[in-house]
Amino acid sequence: MRVYLRKAASLLVSAVIASFVVFAFLSVLPGDPAEVVLGTNAGEAELAALRHDFGTDRPLVVQYADWAQGLLHGDFGTSYISHDAVGPRIADRFGVTCWLALGGMLVAVLFALPAGVLAAAWHRRPAGALLSALSQAGIAVPAFLAGILLVYVFAVRAGALPAGGYTPLAEDPAAWARQLVLPCLSLGLVQGAVLTRYVRSAVLTVLHQDFLRTARAKGRRRRAALWRHGLPNAAVPVLTVLGLQLSTVLVGAVVVERVFVIPGLGDLLLQSVADRDLLVVQGVVIVLVVAVLVVNVVTDLLYHLLDPRLRSR
Repeated sequence: MRVYLRKAASLLVSAVIASFVVFAFLSVLPGDPAEVVLGTNAGEAELAALRHDFGTDRPLVVQYADWAQGLLHGDFGTSYISHDAVGPRIADRFGVTCWLALGGMLVAVLFALPAGVLAAAWHRRPAGALLSALSQAGIAVPAFLAGILLVYVFAVRAGALPAGGYTPLAEDPAAWARQLVLPCLSLGLVQGAVLTRYVRSAVLTVLHQDFLRTARAKGRRRRAALWRHGLPNAAVPVLTVLGLQLSTVLVGAVVVERVFVIPGLGDLLLQSVADRDLLVVQGVVIVLVVAVLVVNVVTDLLYHLLDPRLRSR
């Protein structure tokens, strides 16, 4: 229980610090939302009146306090440009980004677990060296470049999958699944290459542990000993990497959404930056930051559950 309370307090403190840093950083960037709305020909009186309406003429600390108080009540403010409530817009886009991130992680895990285990089990064979080399090459490929290559092969040349777009799951599940295949592959294969290296390293480590030799000495076959005793022990460090990668995938989805014209948080963020719609930018960034913090805390808690040595400290 003490661990859970400590993690919850750490999450709260980190979220408060991150929210202030995000707000302060975006507030001092060049550009005035009032000038964006009224244009360059607006007079000083009109600009001053609009700044007063927006509240951007008040001290930074007062602006932050109002914004943070609104966040506590689920109010992200009102867009300077569209005059829509920011919270519902972010909620709609967040669901799309979550589907993309979860699909990317599923692809990464399905690819990396067998590839990493085989690369470790065959580390003295040419097949193991080939798997290791492929995963090393995959790390160097950016997700957006993998997406462009996948579009060229499967959409342009083969015509088997759509090159972009997004249909909500509730409207047409088949179209939704087809449109997410290439974006999830572009995210997942790159992350899978990274994860393969960690799985291979973790499995190689347990292959030389005494408990595995003991299991072999008791008559278990190598494959059975690895599945029964090796993989559960190798899963602990891999789980930590998985949590970090889910954070990376959430942020990386911002770029992939642009490549595949998916209306997620990335699309909303880039459009809001172009429009200088600061309240939307602040809302999207803080949602992504809190999501990453939550993923890291959940990963730490799972790490404690899986490793008895940590629970005894």
